[in-house]
Amino acid sequence: MPYECLEIWLGRATTVEPGDSVRRILSGRGGYCFHLNGAFSALLLDLGYAVTRHVGGVQGNAGLPAGATGNHLVLTVSGLPSDESPDGEWLVDLGMGDGIYEPLPLVAGDYQQGPFRYRLSPSVVEPGGWRFDHDRRGGFLGMDFRGESTAMSAFAARHHELSTSPESGFVRVATVQRRDATGADLVRGLVLTRVGDGERQTTLERRDDYFAALADVFGMTLDDVGPAERDALWARLAAAHQQWLETVSPR
Repeated sequence: MPYECLEIWLGRATTVEPGDSVRRILSGRGGYCFHLNGAFSALLLDLGYAVTRHVGGVQGNAGLPAGATGNHLVLTVSGLPSDESPDGEWLVDLGMGDGIYEPLPLVAGDYQQGPFRYRLSPSVVEPGGWRFDHDRRGGFLGMDFRGESTAMSAFAARHHELSTSPESGFVRVATVQRRDATGADLVRGLVLTRVGDGERQTTLERRDDYFAALADVFGMTLDDVGPAERDALWARLAAAHQQWLETVSPR
């Protein structure tokens, strides 16, 4: 399941309701944390797992404040004790893009998954909560989340902001990501990057190359997007890429 925000770029409104997210994912699409973790929590609950939803906050870089700002939905599962997790608590977050590939025991320490090294520790800004520190090559610095449970409705206002505000990273940059056992693939705008094994970067300069990459790399055939919508999406992407080039290229 890809981590993606293309519904925003297609001008389609979404909700944080898990049922809506499940239907979209089953049709071959993805979403960001509210969608992916919302749908996954519904699946886990239906399978009988003890799932808790938490208010979290992704910290993009050191210049931004840490804390559970509400821009992230976090999932933990309890009742599964093992040698790795004697208390039976696990972080099962699917909504971090290039984040974890497998569950992490909710135990302080360093963890290696494929090419990425993570750290879990008690949060210093959220008493009773936890801090996840990403690998230095990851797409963000870290994430904090509160210990207590919350309802999906707690994320509705922030979802509206993230999907509509001109200041939102999802509105400014069309992003698609998917983690696998040996690394992560991501598209930001028209730049396709592989992090991990076989690291590389390619600019998708042609319309057909962009949609082929979505299908071949991320499994997104966009069967629900007609020709006119594809043309409009490509026009927006190309314009945004040109604007980005003008800001990074010397005059």
